[in-house]
Amino acid sequence: MKVKFITATALVMAISITGASAQKVIHHHAAHQQARIEQGVQSGELTKGETKHLENKEKAVHQEVKIAKADGKITNAERKDIRQDQRQTSRAIYREKHNGRVRH
Repeated sequence: MKVKFITATALVMAISITGASAQKVIHHHAAHQQARIEQGVQSGELTKGETKHLENKEKAVHQEVKIAKADGKITNAERKDIRQDQRQTSRAIYREKHNGRVRH
């Protein structure tokens, strides 16, 4: 009985820690992508239109995170969807920064 209680407690703690660390990872990726966009603007690699396009993509991901957090917990399905959107945005940032267009 005592072993089951300890195991159950450890499992609940692991799930809680995993949820909190997943939110940190999502936030870290968003901050990193924003820094990449800002660097592209400063270096001239991104045009105004490209910057606006990427900012809108970031805004959509942020809104998705906000909706997912509304019920107090980001589920695994929501987390997976958010990470997929973040990866797509990351690829878009790379493509826009390396497409040869420069801001004048």
